[in-house]
Amino acid sequence: MGFEPTGDCSHDGFRVHAVMTSSVPLHFIIVLIILTFNIRFVNVLKVSIFYDRIILLQIMEKNMVAIIDYGAGNLSSVKKALDYLGTESEITQDRDKIMSASHIILPGVGSFGDAMHAMEERGLVDTVKEAALSGKPFLGICLGLQLLFESSAECKGVKGLGLLKGEIAEIPRDNGLKVPHMGWNSIKLNQKNGIFDGVEEDSYFYFVHSFYLKNADADVVAATTEYGVEIECAVQKGNLCATQFHPEKSSKVGLKVLENFLRMGE
Repeated sequence: MGFEPTGDCSHDGFRVHAVMTSSVPLHFIIVLIILTFNIRFVNVLKVSIFYDRIILLQIMEKNMVAIIDYGAGNLSSVKKALDYLGTESEITQDRDKIMSASHIILPGVGSFGDAMHAMEERGLVDTVKEAALSGKPFLGICLGLQLLFESSAECKGVKGLGLLKGEIAEIPRDNGLKVPHMGWNSIKLNQKNGIFDGVEEDSYFYFVHSFYLKNADADVVAATTEYGVEIECAVQKGNLCATQFHPEKSSKVGLKVLENFLRMGE
């Protein structure tokens, strides 16, 4: 379905006839205008930034993010970050609201076992699995990353969601480093798309954890960090992604990760 607004404009003795259709990329039209009117680069940059901001605002306005509430999560800080980015979100444990959302976030702090028991008590285990496998953008944060795996050394015998394969192990305490690991660490990127689009190598993120992911399938490990051992601190498989760090507490670069997440599924 197209549209064809047409117009004539003159510049330096030349007449330009513009025809826009839905098949012509907007960026191509912008470049054509720039070349035709010899617009200075600095003004082009301003226009580009303004254009990207308008597109982002349009994306944020149409999104509805479900922040899953199972009684063990950094819910308010996640919601505040989403509010800052201008997108609508709701903290909920209602299945219909979770499944009808455009994006889903599974936050988490505390114990692996307590979190799984809390989800079971609220009847959320199947809902979370279904949401994560739905193809919609899904983001696990901190404990929310660990819960995506089959089990954890923190609570032996407790089954996780089992959506990804890997080991959740305890950070070694014999290397002189404090556990839990609390603070800022730089990360190494294995994937530079998805939630890490435009994120620079060695960017610093904020961590709070005593257990970590190792031996996950190589093709899903999106980023690593070092804290006595190599920590697989982010995973990404299609629209299913998760971070061990807290993007909502990681300043501008953390907001960039959340913004990228919100752009998924456009």
